[in-house]
Amino acid sequence: MTLKQLQEILARVTPADREVMDRAKKRQAELAKPPGSLGKLEEMSIRLAGITGRVCHQIEACRILVFAADNGVIAEGVSSSPESVTLSQAVNMTRHITGMSALAKYFGDSVVVADVGINADVSCPSVLNRKIRYSTRNLAKEPALTCQEVLDAMAVGLELAGRAGEEGVQAIGVGEMGIGNTTTSSAVLAALTGAPVEQVTGRGGGLTDQGFATKKRVIQEALRRHQPNPGDPLDVLRKVGGLDLAAMTGAFLGCALHHIPGVVDGFISIVAALCACRLCPHVRDYLFLSHASYEVGYRLAVRELDLEPCLLLDMRLGEGSGCPLAFQILKGACAVMCGMGTFREAAINDDYLEPIRASDSFTVPCHESSVVRRQQKREEQRRAAAGRSIGCRKPPVLLGHHGAGG
Repeated sequence: MTLKQLQEILARVTPADREVMDRAKKRQAELAKPPGSLGKLEEMSIRLAGITGRVCHQIEACRILVFAADNGVIAEGVSSSPESVTLSQAVNMTRHITGMSALAKYFGDSVVVADVGINADVSCPSVLNRKIRYSTRNLAKEPALTCQEVLDAMAVGLELAGRAGEEGVQAIGVGEMGIGNTTTSSAVLAALTGAPVEQVTGRGGGLTDQGFATKKRVIQEALRRHQPNPGDPLDVLRKVGGLDLAAMTGAFLGCALHHIPGVVDGFISIVAALCACRLCPHVRDYLFLSHASYEVGYRLAVRELDLEPCLLLDMRLGEGSGCPLAFQILKGACAVMCGMGTFREAAINDDYLEPIRASDSFTVPCHESSVVRRQQKREEQRRAAAGRSIGCRKPPVLLGHHGAGG
C-alpha cells in the first residue's frame, strides 16, 4: 500500500449514521421499560444502529483478528519472556489453548492469526503468512520500521478486516501476540500524547524493579533519539512502534471502512485504536472497548478516546482476550433493541412516564462526536506545528548522542 492509497482509504471512511441513531433512540424510548433503565446496553444498541444503518440488528458471527510480530527492542532487556514465546503462542492460538482462543472457542467465535513479523519461519498452516519482515529493528538504536513497512502492515489489517466483512462477520475483535509489545505501545502512546513515560509504562508480562527501570529508560531515550512527530501517527509507528501495532491500526480502519463494529481488547489494542483515530477521527464511532486493562497506560488512552470499557475484570493478558466477552454484551444490546416489546405491544399505557421524559432525567445519550471535534482540532494544531500532514519524516540529526543502549 502506498501513502496515497492510504489517504484515499481515509477519505472513504464516513461517520456513523446519525439519522439512524436518532430512530434507534426513539425506539429505545418506546420500549416497555423505565427510560434509560438498561443503561449502557441502550447506548450500545443506538451506536450499533448508526454503524450498521439498521435500527434492529443482530450480531451472530464474530471474529478475532490476531497480529503476531516480534520486536527488536527486547535485546535491551525490557521483557522477562523469551522471544520464542511469540511463535509458540501464535501457533497455540490456532489450537484454541490460549486464554483468548479458549474463550473464543467456548463462545463460537472464529480466530484468525496472521504472522506479520515473527522472528522465525512459521510452519503452522493455520497461521496466515503475511510477514513483512523478521521482527522490527531495535528502536533503542534506530527506527523500528521504514515508512513502507508500516504501510504494508496496515494493509494486512485492512485486508483481513475487509475479508471478515465479505465472509459475513458482524463484529471484529483486534488482538496481538508479540513479546516486547508493551514497550512499543508505551512509546507510541507517550509520543502521541506527550505524556511522561512513567505515566504510560507498566510491567507488561512481569518485570523485576531493575527490568522495569530499564524499560522506562529505553523508551525515554528512544523518544529523545528519534523525536517522533505527535501529529503524524505513521511517523510515530515507524520510529517507535511495531508491526503488530501497525497491522492492528489497519484493522480498526478496516472496521470503520466496512461499517463493522470493532472491539478493542487491552493496552496494546487501545494504542492501535488511538493511532487509527488520530489518522481518521471517524473511526471512533465504530469502536467498543471490551475491558479496562490493568496496564497503567490504558487509562490515558481511554481518556484520549473518551470511551468507556464494558468490563472491569483486572485483566492484562492481551491476545484479544477481552473480545469474546464483549461480543456477548454487544449481542445482548441487539437482543434488547430487537426483542423487547414497545409499550403499545405490551398493552401498557405509558402516560405515567411523560413527566419523566419531559424532564429528560434518564435519557440515554445519543453518541455525539464532541471528542472527535476536539481530536480534529488537536490534529490541526499538531500538523500546523509540524508543517505537514501524515507521512514519514527523515530522522533528526542529534549531535553528541551516543545511543539508548550505551
